[in-house]
Amino acid sequence: MLVEGTIRWQATEDCPWDLLLALALRDLAGLENTCAPDLPRAIPDVGSIDVSDIDAAPLAAQWRGWWAGIVPLETRPFISEVRPPHFATFDRALELQEAMYRGYDRAIEWARLRRFEYLKAVEVREHPLADVYGLVQKRQFELRRQATSFRLDLAVLPLAESGAWVVAPDTIVVSETLRDDAKSFTEWLLPLVVALV
Repeated sequence: MLVEGTIRWQATEDCPWDLLLALALRDLAGLENTCAPDLPRAIPDVGSIDVSDIDAAPLAAQWRGWWAGIVPLETRPFISEVRPPHFATFDRALELQEAMYRGYDRAIEWARLRRFEYLKAVEVREHPLADVYGLVQKRQFELRRQATSFRLDLAVLPLAESGAWVVAPDTIVVSETLRDDAKSFTEWLLPLVVALV
């Protein structure tokens, strides 16, 4: 996880493991229209699994509950709790547990490759969060004061559309394509920094 800021403000950026797994399972199970429908499909396509014999309503509700718990940085597990062979974290979410049994191998391989790609992209950036820091510094100079207290958590995910989506207080999902385009990312971020600082 990348962290930038001061005692008054903090910006983080990551490609969170559990969010990758959840996104992969959502798409594998065909839940994208009922679970986080504002987020586009993941790329590259992760494929699909047969969930026709799993009750769709509880499956979707359980996925949404899982997502709500892992999206905010303060409730996201530092180390993923989604582990075979039993997926004990889903002991009270049996439909989700069954879907994870069926899709785990594909989801884990897809997530592993996407995480590796993200880390490689971060390596080539000269200063990974310098763009965020620079915009905050510039805004403070314009206002002739320090920034107000704020936190901004950026979750960079491989999505089929370029853009950014507010998914929780302080948490924004940013597509890889937007994050990798320095000019477009700065243009998107500027009004947010103006509002926050």
